Amino acid sequence: LGYSCGLPCFKHKATSTCMAPDPSNSSSSFILVGIPHLEAFSSCLGTLFCSAYIIALLGNGAVLLVIGVDRSLRQPSHCFLAMLAVVDMVMVTSIVPKMLSVLWLNTTEIGGTACFVQMFLVHSTTSEESGVLLAMAADRYVAICHPLRYRAILSHQTIARIGLAIVLRAQLFMVPLSWMVINLPYCHSHVIPHSYCEHMAVAKLACADPRPSELYSVAGSSLIVGTDVAFIAASYGMILNTVLGKRSCRKALSTCGCHICVMLLYYIPGIVSICAQLFDSTVSVPAQVLLADLYLTLPTMLNPIIYSMRTKQIRGALLKMLFSRKLQA
Repeated sequence: LGYSCGLPCFKHKATSTCMAPDPSNSSSSFILVGIPHLEAFSSCLGTLFCSAYIIALLGNGAVLLVIGVDRSLRQPSHCFLAMLAVVDMVMVTSIVPKMLSVLWLNTTEIGGTACFVQMFLVHSTTSEESGVLLAMAADRYVAICHPLRYRAILSHQTIARIGLAIVLRAQLFMVPLSWMVINLPYCHSHVIPHSYCEHMAVAKLACADPRPSELYSVAGSSLIVGTDVAFIAASYGMILNTVLGKRSCRKALSTCGCHICVMLLYYIPGIVSICAQLFDSTVSVPAQVLLADLYLTLPTMLNPIIYSMRTKQIRGALLKMLFSRKLQA
């Protein structure tokens, strides 16, 4: 690890990180390092992330299949669960296949357009996931605090509007950020010390000041996550206020248990990953990259497992689909 031109310099087979300024070479392609300083463990890391990817696809695919096939799973909570599964599949697919090609095949080059598309998908899906978790918290609040009006409040039209609002919010956040990053001049290094095109890692390669895009990213993501967490906390505060001291308290808290687990699984690694990037002087580069990778892959793998284990209807529908022939016999 060395420094030149004010940028970290990683040596790579294909190219050196510290290239002389060349405006004509602006963002034509980038080089993904993978996980810096852990190249000796590339095969093992690739196997772990491949396993997580397969589990995520199978788990979320099974959840979507069960909800689509079983007509009894048409509650608003199941619609939000389907949204979460779709977002998780897009999120993990946007990074893991390219990560595996870097770790296993040493195919480190990624085109400029592909890099920016990957960056857009990664950061927009993280915003969408937070929005879906907020919608699921609102669903639990209405189901527990206003059970008689549950269907009226969360009609199919309302759910569709909520889903559209979640997607639009993510796009409105990412379009300006993508425009700022794309229009930066990349005339120095094109080597990204990361396993995917993470926004801050890409912006730091520019030979212009990347701080406007970094400030916008931090402010926008903090506003989105902060607002969502505040509303989620408020909804669960009202749920506790409603059920405490009542016979239905245990049952109500049990139905919220899997949602709380999913929220903790998503927000805690995300906050730790963001703090690690903001205070990178105290956290090693491999640790930052691994945290970012786990933040995107671990929840997508565990979410369907948590819901299939904790949600009786999903678990029952899965078992019925898997063993229907045996049951009929």
